[in-house]
Amino acid sequence: MQLLDGKKTSEDIKNEIAAKVKTMKENGEKVPHLAAVIVGTDGASLTYVGSKVRSCEQIGFESTLVSLPAEITEEELLAKIKELNEDDNLDGYIVQLPLPKHIDEQKILMAIDPEKDVDGFHPANFGKMALDMETFLPATPFGIMELLERYKVETAGKHTVVIGRSHIVGRPMSILMSRKGYPGDSTVTLTHSRTKNIEEYTKNADIIITALGVPNYLKADMVKDGVVIIDVGITRVQDASHPKGYVITGDVDFDGVSKKSSFITPVPGGVGPMTIAMLLKNTLLAREIRSRK
Repeated sequence: MQLLDGKKTSEDIKNEIAAKVKTMKENGEKVPHLAAVIVGTDGASLTYVGSKVRSCEQIGFESTLVSLPAEITEEELLAKIKELNEDDNLDGYIVQLPLPKHIDEQKILMAIDPEKDVDGFHPANFGKMALDMETFLPATPFGIMELLERYKVETAGKHTVVIGRSHIVGRPMSILMSRKGYPGDSTVTLTHSRTKNIEEYTKNADIIITALGVPNYLKADMVKDGVVIIDVGITRVQDASHPKGYVITGDVDFDGVSKKSSFITPVPGGVGPMTIAMLLKNTLLAREIRSRK
């Protein structure tokens, strides 16, 4: 069993981007500029956005944090989105989800300029992804593909089972794993909450990508020997014996499943760190695309 170490790989990617940014500066070129919009004071969102800002500083990007009150109206937020779309100094930006309940998330995401949508959530970018065109891939699926490639995990002709059909992870993973080329060329089964007898699929899977959000859902008796496991799940589980009072747990019963796996991502330290790294990679791509115009 080999760990797919997202923490180490993400640092490698950041160092590679930092080297490119250094060269850009030496050549007098504009460095990438990423903005993050956060509405309200949700603790998890603040932590995540703070990590993105620190990562930008680490690799030499310019960064802007747009912090807005939870009471902001939908119209006011749309006006801010329009302002960011028209800001030529800005290469890409993300709107941190979730948004307050009085704001229509879909309407906000649709308002983002696809050329600055470094989260890869806009339908225009999703469509380009499905057609194998150059675009911004959703950061978490992008990170998974990068892990598979860097660890040289064989995917061609393999049976991949994706658990979960979210637009952020499950659906795009099913598209990316079935596309031509490496990593890809896999035969994909997309399972979800309405799938009956999921274990019938997982027992025959060569690769399992699970993004269900149910702690320890995937057990050892649900997988075959040599399986590749990508665990996207991340849930806080109360644990009185732990100093923090909780532990971070994935969808996979790691102790049992790891004994049968050829490759497996840990939680934490697997897919999570890759998400921010790939957001930075998308921002670098956005700068390169804008510089061609």
